[in-house]
Amino acid sequence: MDNSFFDELSALGSEADVDTALLVEKVKSAMMKAAKKAYPDSEENIRVEIDPEQKIFEMYLKQTIVDDESLDENEINIEDARRIDSLAEVGGTVEKRLDIAKFGRAAAQSAKQSIKGDLRDINRERILNEFEHLENDCITCQVSQVEPGGTVTMLYHKTELYLFRNEQIPGETLREGQMVKVYITTIANKQKKPIIKISRVRKELVKRLFELEIPEIYDGTVEIKAVSREAGSRTKVAVWSKDPNVDAIGACIGPKHSRISAIVSELNGEKIDIILYSEKTEEFIARALAPATVLGVKILSEEEHTCTITVPNHQLSLAIGNKGQNAKLAAKLTGYKIDIKPEFEVQHPEWKSTEPEKKNEPEENLKSEQPEQESEVAEEHGNGSEE
Repeated sequence: MDNSFFDELSALGSEADVDTALLVEKVKSAMMKAAKKAYPDSEENIRVEIDPEQKIFEMYLKQTIVDDESLDENEINIEDARRIDSLAEVGGTVEKRLDIAKFGRAAAQSAKQSIKGDLRDINRERILNEFEHLENDCITCQVSQVEPGGTVTMLYHKTELYLFRNEQIPGETLREGQMVKVYITTIANKQKKPIIKISRVRKELVKRLFELEIPEIYDGTVEIKAVSREAGSRTKVAVWSKDPNVDAIGACIGPKHSRISAIVSELNGEKIDIILYSEKTEEFIARALAPATVLGVKILSEEEHTCTITVPNHQLSLAIGNKGQNAKLAAKLTGYKIDIKPEFEVQHPEWKSTEPEKKNEPEENLKSEQPEQESEVAEEHGNGSEE
């Protein structure tokens, strides 16, 4: 057999990430299927030998030695047998080397298709074994290819994963060779060709990053109660401590902001608000609107989860946020529909009283008063002259 076969075999093993020994067994099985078609009555007598190290690829047909004409492919005349083995005897057996090319194109194609089918099964099992336990978890991948404005190809242990545009953080630019964390949302098509779906925009990614970066969350001392996220812009995380001696927010921030800074860096600078969770609904809602200060919370309906919030007039825009972002994130975090109102209703300029003031009286009114003033002065002067 040409050495190119073994080179291709080695390359195929590397490409499919399959051990060569396992691949050899698959090739043997495929060749046995092909041989069965060429020698339908000799399946049990056919042997395939493949040794990649010695570069050996042979097929043999075991034949019983007879002293007269052979009846089928499973028998061989003694004279022909001694051409193979000079010590051959009637009643014994010899192995006749088969010409692999004899199987023809159809047999070779059948073997090739069988090998491909086996490789698909091997690859499917390998992917499931590698990723099934990582579903709904966070992994670190290397960016291998970035298509302009489109899909990013990533590598995880030689397996290619695809990060589609809608699962990328808005405004983030990934570079080839960069190591980034992604969240495995699901594994689709498990029965045929598994598809690993990954994301960097899901709120679950933030939760897993907190668990990986903060020991107190990993060991359960501090618990994440809720997360709301607008990927690429801002995230709110509600935490609380089961141990009264452990500061939940301080644990998340870490010494010199080291822990939260690492998470923010991984998320391409996304802002993160850490909220102290409270079992008192009003208190939790008020905290969720951070960084705004809340003066009061009124629950309108616990069943419909609606409430009204009062904030200082100068913090109304801060509480609502840019394009309503802060209010939306607070609503998602708490599960309540929030109506934000200012402390004092600001009267619109058009609503001010229209009653005129004397200082703004029209000139015509002032002129109408002048004759009276002049007559009074004249009268005084007149009285004075009479005296």
